[in-house]
Amino acid sequence: MTDRIIPIADARYSARTPPVPELAHASNGLLSDARGRPLRDLRISVTDRCNFRCTYCMPKSVFDKSYQFLPHASLLSFEEISRLARLFVAHGVEKIRLTGGEPLLRKNIERLIEMLAPMRTPTGAPVELTLTTNASVLPRKARQLRDAGLQRVTVSLDALNDKVFRAMNDVDFPVADVLAGIEAADRVGLRPLKINMVVKKGVNDDQIVPMARHFKGSGHIVRFIEFMDVGASNGWRLDDVVPSAEVVRRIAEEFALEPVAANYEGEVAERWRYADGSGEIGVISSVSQPFCPSCTRARLSTEGRLYTCLFATEGHDFRAPLRENWSDDQISAAIGALWGQRQDRYSEIRSSETAGLRKIEMSYIGG
Repeated sequence: MTDRIIPIADARYSARTPPVPELAHASNGLLSDARGRPLRDLRISVTDRCNFRCTYCMPKSVFDKSYQFLPHASLLSFEEISRLARLFVAHGVEKIRLTGGEPLLRKNIERLIEMLAPMRTPTGAPVELTLTTNASVLPRKARQLRDAGLQRVTVSLDALNDKVFRAMNDVDFPVADVLAGIEAADRVGLRPLKINMVVKKGVNDDQIVPMARHFKGSGHIVRFIEFMDVGASNGWRLDDVVPSAEVVRRIAEEFALEPVAANYEGEVAERWRYADGSGEIGVISSVSQPFCPSCTRARLSTEGRLYTCLFATEGHDFRAPLRENWSDDQISAAIGALWGQRQDRYSEIRSSETAGLRKIEMSYIGG
């Protein structure tokens, strides 16, 4: 085996870029990492830009008018994304999620969806294709997305109280327009929708029960996410975290809940259903109940770096091999080698020291 260093494209995101291994023999078939975890989920960031400035993701203090986003030439093309996705699917990926930034800001995103939608796993099953969005442009995009082959959307909504929500997105965007996007997606069949609420103590935790109440019986699933130390710019403190157990307790005080088994191995959300049969909620507990042992996710950044953990400090550059005309076998072998050596378990070892590491920003890698 020989290694070669792929030069870093943008020093903002990492002090160095580790080598992408170039192997003599292809690595085909299903993969497991060093801890026995399979590769099942691929998240693809299609843009590092967003029209919101959420305080826990892209605070204005960092992402201001002078911030230099990636030039278009640095982004993976749709053809490059599709090629990499096909190779990941051959290795066992069953679910692809498009993220950002705000993925609907990527011009002609429907064309990429059309390219990804026909993909099948080695068993012949269709790959699940979803997208996470702030819903700001969903009212005019929902039908196009569905017609292109998108199956579901997840919408980020951190409060129903308009004042609280405008303060959190920090661009004065109204709740009503997000709800209109949710309705548009539901109307065209992009369901069941998942609604993600990042909970921050003293900021929006008074919205937990109102969110549960509003979507109860709608067929949509609200997922309450513990405030996480992703990146280095959101000012994360452990004191700002509302543990998922507290979220469940508050909701259960108003609506009887029952635990539900996971839909599949590696599902990150702990599921609870309403005892009256009117739906379910989920909680994602990366801080208080780490799920590292079952994590099956890989993340591909906007410019083609592979990250094997949401809290990574560095990624492996696959854009250079694509543009240097590596063969499918060579790229497939590199994927296999990198996943095979994966040992990530950040949430299990989180401490004040690790929380202070300069990790990749969520807006660049996706959630």
